[in-house]
Amino acid sequence: MSLSLPLPSRSLSSSIFLVAGTTIGAGILAIPAVTQESGFLASSVACILCWIFMVTTGLLIAEVNVNTMCELGSGGVSLVSMAKRTLGVAGVQFSCWSYIFIHYALLIAYVARSSDILTNFLGIPLWESATLFSLVFGGICYFGSQRFIGAVNGVLLFGIIISFTSLVVVASGDLHLDALLKVNFAAVPMSIPIIALSFVYQNVVPVLCTNLEGNLSRVRTAIVLGTAIPLGLFLVWDVVILGSVSTPEMADKIADPLQQLLSTNGVVGPIIQAFSFLAIGTSYIGFVLGLSDFLADLLKLPAGENKPLPYILTLIPPLVLALLDPEIFFKALDFAGTYGVLVLFGIIPAAMAWSDRYSSSSTSIKLPRLVPGGKVTLSLVMGASGCIILSEILDNLMHL
Repeated sequence: MSLSLPLPSRSLSSSIFLVAGTTIGAGILAIPAVTQESGFLASSVACILCWIFMVTTGLLIAEVNVNTMCELGSGGVSLVSMAKRTLGVAGVQFSCWSYIFIHYALLIAYVARSSDILTNFLGIPLWESATLFSLVFGGICYFGSQRFIGAVNGVLLFGIIISFTSLVVVASGDLHLDALLKVNFAAVPMSIPIIALSFVYQNVVPVLCTNLEGNLSRVRTAIVLGTAIPLGLFLVWDVVILGSVSTPEMADKIADPLQQLLSTNGVVGPIIQAFSFLAIGTSYIGFVLGLSDFLADLLKLPAGENKPLPYILTLIPPLVLALLDPEIFFKALDFAGTYGVLVLFGIIPAAMAWSDRYSSSSTSIKLPRLVPGGKVTLSLVMGASGCIILSEILDNLMHL
């Protein structure tokens, strides 16, 4: 059911590019390092399960978002309004701080990593490259129309595919199939947070629902297809990088398999840098759009008006903090992936959907559910998220 007439098909393609571009971020760079111990076969199973899980939570957010749009009679509904309607004041506070912290952490990581790449490429000071990156990509988000942003994402995504293909061709020349036969399912849990982080796109779901005017069929298509593209890239990426580790003994000595490629193949370095920059750029756009939309709703600014304040609050703090600690990239990724993603984009969406579907106080028009399975599915989503978070906490306590 749509709030109005569906948008032209190009809006759907732009939405697919937005989801795919947001998903393909810095997390992919860390996947080989965290899946190395479990091996390709076991990590592929984990990757597919994480994809299903993250598609499910994104669809739950979309379901609640469109219900909220119908009830409020307006677009531009962010997580604040959704949590307020379904989880009450406590839910709003918890969701708000989780959302803000995770987005700032990841934006800081993106600015830090991209500025390092630009500094090496252009030979300019770090503060100039960080400012340049923030101004260019932030300006695209602020001044660009939906169609323009979709076009930019499409171009960047095309560049990602080209650089990714080049990397696969160069690196697969010395592929060792025996290195891909290692299977260690016991090591899979430790890789789940980073893999889950690699599939984060839920921050742009409210933007997606607004752009597609609440058309549930188009929203579902954009989410499934938009995340299926990164899934394919992640699996191929894992094959190439893990397969490049010639022996298990060598794998045990290398903290990050990417370092082996960088040290043994001079052609790979520039390709990895280009791929990294493009991947970060697309993800940065999605996170800026998501956080600025969230802050606009939090500040109760009129829907549909492009005010500068949310963008200033979105762009300036990550720029400043990234310059204060240029080595913050991996720290931010690790913390956000371990604790933030599974709470904000795991437990909370299921809790909101539970309240929206089964609360007697909910008076909104009940639209078709995007995720089947009823309470069993929602319980599984919350339970799986909680178990992984708890296991990570216990593991960290054991290593203190």
